[in-house]
Amino acid sequence: MGQKSRNNRLFHSSIILLLVSLSAALSSPFQLQTLLPRPLPSAPTLSWHDSEPESNSLEETSQLDPLSSNTTLEVQLELHHVDALSSEDTPELLFDLRLQRDALRSGTIYSLVSKAVARNPPRAAGRRSGFSSSIISGLAQGSGEYFTRLGVGTPARNLYMVLDTGSDVVWVQCSPCKSCYSQSDPIFDPTKSASFSGIPCRSPLCRSLDSSGCNQRRMCLYQVSYGDGSVTFGDFSTETLTFRRTSVGRVALGCGHDNEGLFVGAAGLLGLGRGILSFPSQTGSRFNRKFSYCLVDRSASSKPSSLVFGDAAIPRGALFTPLLTNPKLDTFYYIELLGISVGGTRVPKISPSLFKMDQDGNGGVIIDSGTSVTRLTQPAYTATRDAFRLGATHLKRAPDFSLFDTCFDLSGQTSVKVPTLVLHFRGADLSLPATNYLIPVDSSGTFCFAFAGTMNGLSIIGNIQQQGFRVAYDLAGSRVGFSPRGCA
Repeated sequence: MGQKSRNNRLFHSSIILLLVSLSAALSSPFQLQTLLPRPLPSAPTLSWHDSEPESNSLEETSQLDPLSSNTTLEVQLELHHVDALSSEDTPELLFDLRLQRDALRSGTIYSLVSKAVARNPPRAAGRRSGFSSSIISGLAQGSGEYFTRLGVGTPARNLYMVLDTGSDVVWVQCSPCKSCYSQSDPIFDPTKSASFSGIPCRSPLCRSLDSSGCNQRRMCLYQVSYGDGSVTFGDFSTETLTFRRTSVGRVALGCGHDNEGLFVGAAGLLGLGRGILSFPSQTGSRFNRKFSYCLVDRSASSKPSSLVFGDAAIPRGALFTPLLTNPKLDTFYYIELLGISVGGTRVPKISPSLFKMDQDGNGGVIIDSGTSVTRLTQPAYTATRDAFRLGATHLKRAPDFSLFDTCFDLSGQTSVKVPTLVLHFRGADLSLPATNYLIPVDSSGTFCFAFAGTMNGLSIIGNIQQQGFRVAYDLAGSRVGFSPRGCA
């Protein structure tokens, strides 16, 4: 009799829970938001609203040496998409090239992480290995997607430099060139700079390279090797970099004399990764180890994207998530993704374990400025995609496009309703605008769900999903923040 009573209570409890669930479902209708379909953007016009005359001040350089000054700086720069260097290409070709770069970059990131995780024990700091290994460079990863203009040397020579949170080493092409790729500005000549200085082989800076060597004068050399056989090689040196009217001295950078098969247009790369040779790490005390960027949606805004260094980089009201550390690799910015909501409801098949990094450095989630399309580990992607499809049955489907397997025909539409999408990071829920996950892929009105799956355990949050937010890197506080309307 007691067993029957317990069964009755369990039955009634189940009915009550079911009614509560149904009530909650009825009171929480599937959430939609408006998308205004815009065509693929043409190449943006390359202009600099904050351009400054080239500096000739030697006094300014000595005052702003990052190793001797306690003054905190704040600098804001314009960023432009690399498409601006290909102004004659059609929107369709620009988008195709972007996806090609994206595939190369994501593949290289996965390869770098896999090799680092497989290395046991981890590479000791300062270990030198001739030229058997590679410096991590964004150019090897299909290049970063955004660039700025800054001064190199004294007097400062303005050059286009790619910005990349997935790279550490700063470098530029230098004359004399044994081999140099085509760039928009004249090749930098270190002999005409009063602040250029070689780095001795015994220097800790030289030993910090993954791959270093020495010339006959016992000065440091660097080399970046590429999977396709491309290479950049030259002198590892220190030089002054000028951001508008603010100069920072003694920045360690590679001066490349032999550069083959690399990114065309920009003169080099400013690494913004977490490694000890990145620009934020080298100049930490000058900018309080803080920087942020805001990437505009080029199809909706004519204003440039921006990059800020210093305390002003951290916006008020930003939502922050802690930075995690990969014990095997210090370049990338790892954050903790707990789940994803579609249409206002958590996707039930996505648990935090899908995004967890294990003690050996496998898996996890990185945020990257140079990857365009967000890659989710396959089970998480499949669940997110299926939930999105379920909420978008009112939209006309279109054939798959490239890496996208969920596309819609929005031709002739001026406004459509699409399911909402939220990325739940620890401490920060990122509610994405519709333009950050349903994007045009051709000029015929085809829009695709801008996520992709990966069989790799590592997920990557790309720059399409970051558009319109100010993404703040507070390295002193070991956290990353997101601020909506950050480009305003």
